[in-house]
Amino acid sequence: ITGNSFPTKITISQRSGNNYLQRLHHISTTMKTVSHLFLLAAIICFSSVNAFVSNNNGVARKSSQLQMTILSAGGKKADFKEGSPLKNACAKLGVKPKYSCKKGDCGSCTVSVGGSRIKACVGKVPPMPRLKSLQEKGLEVKG
Repeated sequence: ITGNSFPTKITISQRSGNNYLQRLHHISTTMKTVSHLFLLAAIICFSSVNAFVSNNNGVARKSSQLQMTILSAGGKKADFKEGSPLKNACAKLGVKPKYSCKKGDCGSCTVSVGGSRIKACVGKVPPMPRLKSLQEKGLEVKG
């Protein structure tokens, strides 16, 4: 063999050429589908980042503001910081619940605050109700 024995021109038959183009098209569409799925997954991930964050547009109370709840018992009314110990509020209002265990196990210190039963030894002052009539009158504490 003398000179260049390799063919300089590669010819693909019509049948194998079509098969090659079909494979190329299949790979191309598969890559597009995969990229679309990846893009969709990325959009879902980034859109759900704030899924568990409350967004009440100013309706929620700010933690920097001092929120007070009016509690009343036996004709007395007083303002208490929301979340403060209920046993202190009961003492200031003159309500004397019975304390046995002082850790919330027995339930002997249960008082009714606005219709909800709360254990005074471990309970907290509830937030101010949203109803205007209850805001003015205050939540009734019954021992």
